[in-house]
Amino acid sequence: MNARNTKYLLSWIELSAAALDHNIKSLVRLAGKRKLAVCVKANAYGHGLAEMVTQLNNRPEIDYLTVHSLDEAILCRVSGWERRIMILGPVANADLEAVFEYDLEPVVSSRETLDGLGQISKKRDQQLRTHLKLETGTNRQGVTEKELGPIARLYKKYSGLKKPYGASMHFANIEDTTNHEYAQHQLKRFRNMVTQMTRLGIKPTIRHTACSAALILFDKTHFDLVRPGIALYGHWPSKETYLSYRLAGGKNDIFEPVLTWKTRVTQTKDIPADAFIGYGCTYQTTSKTGLAVLPIGYADGYNRSLSNLAHVLIRGKRAPVRGRVCMNLTMVDITDIRGVRPESPVTLIGRQRQEMVSCEQLADWSGTISYEILARIAPHIPRIFVSK
Repeated sequence: MNARNTKYLLSWIELSAAALDHNIKSLVRLAGKRKLAVCVKANAYGHGLAEMVTQLNNRPEIDYLTVHSLDEAILCRVSGWERRIMILGPVANADLEAVFEYDLEPVVSSRETLDGLGQISKKRDQQLRTHLKLETGTNRQGVTEKELGPIARLYKKYSGLKKPYGASMHFANIEDTTNHEYAQHQLKRFRNMVTQMTRLGIKPTIRHTACSAALILFDKTHFDLVRPGIALYGHWPSKETYLSYRLAGGKNDIFEPVLTWKTRVTQTKDIPADAFIGYGCTYQTTSKTGLAVLPIGYADGYNRSLSNLAHVLIRGKRAPVRGRVCMNLTMVDITDIRGVRPESPVTLIGRQRQEMVSCEQLADWSGTISYEILARIAPHIPRIFVSK
């Protein structure tokens, strides 16, 4: 959708092409000569998968897109992406044929999946690139050291698989702390398992372990390919990652938020003293209060936990949320903000004049992380790239 049509919208997301360009250049500098795989799972962290793919198509620096699901991978192809796509999550056995049809590279975490892929490769007489996920201490997806022998036999059984193209792992505790001993432990286990794979005759062509935090903080995790996620969108993985980077002498300006979430006032009203606002009567006025109603609620991704805690920006000033966030509506206090009228623009995430509400601030109010705030912004809200 063209940016000029936002005057007809009650809620929309603006995506900054300039910020995205800045972030990609920062990631390229951090990655050096390694292949760059950027993550667009979870609707591109709430930024809109199709919209992001359209922009990323124009960036030859990016070698891969990484997604969680088969559906996301297919949408990337439909949106015009012709380069490599890595599926990080599981694929149902009934859908494994589509991995071949759409030229995808699955990250394999089980013998059952590998066997299924091998059978299809034999039937189709078609080669397939796979990546083997190694379990090093996160205890989610991944094969254990004991399973490497049976895994190796499966690779040798099916000529269409030959050996894994990639070996990967996922860090459990690289973002949440400034003490990275556990990450070092996982990295050591990864190296040992890759050595064992080599002994078993399934040495991977490439190795990849680096998420955004690892890419930013630890050169030794970069190997042959890096897989940044949230950093692409201009956000630090955590306060601890930012602190570790800055203490090491890193600069403050390597990332810029891409997303701004906007809405409009749909109604204003004056509320008398001692009146209740919203469901559950959780807020009562103490004096005459100006109120604005916004057409946004938890069905849109504006969390109910923000009730009576958050503020939005109207005319460059902070307007506190009053009462409970509803399914489709939110009420805010505009008593001290002059000139607010129906259709006045409102910023939910982003900057307005000198004030700013970040997704990190919303995450603090909600008792969660910025990833969740972004990923839960509803897909039905239009995403629009702007040049600034």
